[in-house]
Amino acid sequence: MLIESFLRYIRYEKNYSSHTVLSYKNDLFQFRDYVVRETGEFRPEQTDRDQVRNWIVSLVKEGDLPRSVGRKISALRSFFKFLVLQKVIPDTPIRNIQLPKIRKRLPSFVKQEEMDLLLDEVDFGTGFNAVRDRLMIGLLYSTGMRRSEMIGLQDTDVDLDSCSLKVTGKRDKQRIIPFGKELRDMIRVYVDIRNEKAGGATGSFLVRENGEPLYPQLVYRVITRYLSSVCSLTKRSPHVLRHTFASAMLNNGAELNSVKELLGHSSLASTEVYTHITFEELKKSYKQAHPRADKKGGNYGN
Repeated sequence: MLIESFLRYIRYEKNYSSHTVLSYKNDLFQFRDYVVRETGEFRPEQTDRDQVRNWIVSLVKEGDLPRSVGRKISALRSFFKFLVLQKVIPDTPIRNIQLPKIRKRLPSFVKQEEMDLLLDEVDFGTGFNAVRDRLMIGLLYSTGMRRSEMIGLQDTDVDLDSCSLKVTGKRDKQRIIPFGKELRDMIRVYVDIRNEKAGGATGSFLVRENGEPLYPQLVYRVITRYLSSVCSLTKRSPHVLRHTFASAMLNNGAELNSVKELLGHSSLASTEVYTHITFEELKKSYKQAHPRADKKGGNYGN
């Protein structure tokens, strides 16, 4: 009962996404089942630190990766904070819990020359789908928005006069993203063919040929197919274009805080990961360009 109350709380009061709610539900039910196996019953108000620690040990022994374990503990931490808020328990048992160390992976991104090749040289074909698919790539690369944010765009969110988009992000937070003349021209071409093909404005900005809104898997297939034509990245999802936008902005002199606002990050720490990308590229360029970068050391007077 308490778990269900918590799930309703984060869904309807905290505005967590349905995906996050489902993940938390699975994690909490897994913890509940573990406690029931060990003690015979699950009473959240009697959960102690040792039970949590033992659960972590069992997860690691079963082969769960550190990132997965960290997410499960995050769900548990939020749950017990909720119970404190509801005065079910006086304090949370999730204190001083040592989590497995997670090695942070740098986000994948497409090189600038590969994006230029995609947008300038690749043949998208003709017709409605071709124009829309090219615009999708242009939108993700030029604005850094998330796939869900792009799908959620409404006609009223697109202002061609000011060259700006109103984007609704996580937890319904809105932000304004500017764009350039190239994207404006792509939008105009798309709107003309969409109004002709789909019978005019339908509310949703990006649609299918039948006028219905896009869905996530369609966007994923389109982006993956075209990225595969210009790069050999293992990961070629729509989110890679968000990473590509951020690294391109920083590589070309944008301030970190500006990129944070454009991406809709709540914390600067989320944006700082892209500075590591730019430094890695700087090191690679140095090794490729400097004549003595890879020269081995010799006898220097010893």
